[in-house]
Amino acid sequence: MTKTTNNIIYEVEGSLALITINRPERKNALDSETLEMLNKAMDFAEEDNEIKAIIISGKGNTFSSGFDLKDQLEKSPKGKEWKEILDLDFKTIMRFWHSPKPTIAAIRGACLAGAFELALACDITIASKDAFFGEPELRFGAGIVTMLLPWVTGIKAAKEIILLGKDNIKAEEALRLGLVTRLTEEKFLLKTAKEIAFNLAEIDTNLVRETKKAINQSYEIQGLLKSLQNSLEIDYQIESKGSPDKKRFMEIARNKGMKEALVYRNRRFKPDA
Repeated sequence: MTKTTNNIIYEVEGSLALITINRPERKNALDSETLEMLNKAMDFAEEDNEIKAIIISGKGNTFSSGFDLKDQLEKSPKGKEWKEILDLDFKTIMRFWHSPKPTIAAIRGACLAGAFELALACDITIASKDAFFGEPELRFGAGIVTMLLPWVTGIKAAKEIILLGKDNIKAEEALRLGLVTRLTEEKFLLKTAKEIAFNLAEIDTNLVRETKKAINQSYEIQGLLKSLQNSLEIDYQIESKGSPDKKRFMEIARNKGMKEALVYRNRRFKPDA
């Protein structure tokens, strides 16, 4: 069975649900429509008793560049309008953490910002050796929607990545930091993800669900969920007020185009930092 919408492809392969972000012309950027469709795809997978595991990937040579800045530019949200936007971002990412079924991210190419957070929320992340990761938000003058990174890696690594807005973490480094589960050649990426998913599907469904809950709980009792909500509140404040850097970036994007805005951003920072 295949259900294709403008931005998401939903396929069933035996006991697996395959969700593909389908905006290759926009580097699979996550605009509001795509996020809504992604939630619907998760509904399909979670409500189908025959589905035992969920794989998410991106169409083409990129997983996703993250939340869609062009979409923000066109809508120009202000003040309290940011709450609905950020709530949708947060809810969508955390679907993969909270899902009663095991979730697997299959990453090739760029996996940045909100897409990186989504991959962190998945139970298992398989990356091709050409994949790269990062949280560039602060270089755009934006905040972090889902502050999962400090919970997945050490605090020093998390601060370096987030505060410097790093967007060039290679797959080997991501593996060393515990951001991904394993690496594979690009041509074997989906094959590897499916093999893992089929193995998960062979284990008793209730056992997998309850054991995932127990593992997640070991972080949640330390305050993970409360911490993420507090961080989201901070991001509300950041975005609703609007940082000078974000305003300048968007002004250039509006007047000269997103490409020129990215050139402006990149000129401000030393390449090796």
